[in-house]
Order: sequence, then structure tokens, then C-alpha cells
Amino acid sequence: MEAVISSLLKRFEGGALTRRELIQGLAMLTTATGTASAALAQEAGLKAAKIDHVSIQVSDLPRSIAFYQKLFGLSVVSEDKPNEIVRLGAGKVLVSLHHKSPTAVVDHFAIGVENFNKESVTRELKQRGVNPEENLDAGFHIKDPEGISVQIVGA
Repeated sequence: MEAVISSLLKRFEGGALTRRELIQGLAMLTTATGTASAALAQEAGLKAAKIDHVSIQVSDLPRSIAFYQKLFGLSVVSEDKPNEIVRLGAGKVLVSLHHKSPTAVVDHFAIGVENFNKESVTRELKQRGVNPEENLDAGFHIKDPEGISVQIVGA
């Protein structure tokens, strides 16, 4: 883009372009750049807005709950007793503790995306060759190139 602007300025300074033509050229360049940026944002499809939570597999659920409560002041936000999952946070879930082997494993992390819609996210993922797995709670799980589980949820 710098080369195009430089060329326009040289042509203007050399008298080959009028002031009006220079401004029109810069305006067209700005519009094209904005369109390209919008296209890139559109191409991304799923606009990440935040890390939603981290899920950790633990050996001793009560001990882990106490650790996060005492050290970070987190409270129990929700529980899934049949699956031995406790979600802790400060108003919203930040850490999800799951009594499950193997332990000391980050089971997954969740990315909150803007304008989450189950059908459109499913379509977008499949168009990109990614097979989403339904999640028990919300959103989907996919595998990144290294095999790490990434949950996609609404932001």
C-alpha cells in the first residue's frame, strides 16, 4: 500500500495528477483497504472475543475447590454432580474442575465467539473441514492441530 501511495504522491508532485485526482485515488485506496479488512474479518468466520474458561482434570475435587476458593476468592458457580464437575468463578465460570483421570491435565479451554449461533457455527466449521463434537453444556469441541480440545461457546 505504501508503494501505491508513494506513486500517487510522485505523480501529483510531478504534475501528472490534479489535487482532485490525488484525493480520489487515496479515497479509492482507503475504500479498497477497508473492504479487504472486512473481507478478512468475514473470512475468519468465528470472531474470537475472549478466553471463556479452562477445564482441569483433578484427582481430589474438594481439595482443588478449596485451593481456588481460598487462593483466588472464586465461588462455586455451578455443579454437575453426576459427572463430578464443579465450575468456579467470580460471577461467571473461569475454571472448571473435573474429577477425572488422567489428572493434572488441562482438559480443554473455551473460546467465546461473537454472535454465536449453533447452526451457523456448525456450517462454518464443516466448510473449513473441522468436525465439531457436541458439548454436554454448550457449544462445540474441536481439536486444534496438536490435538488439544478447544471448546467454542458464545461470548
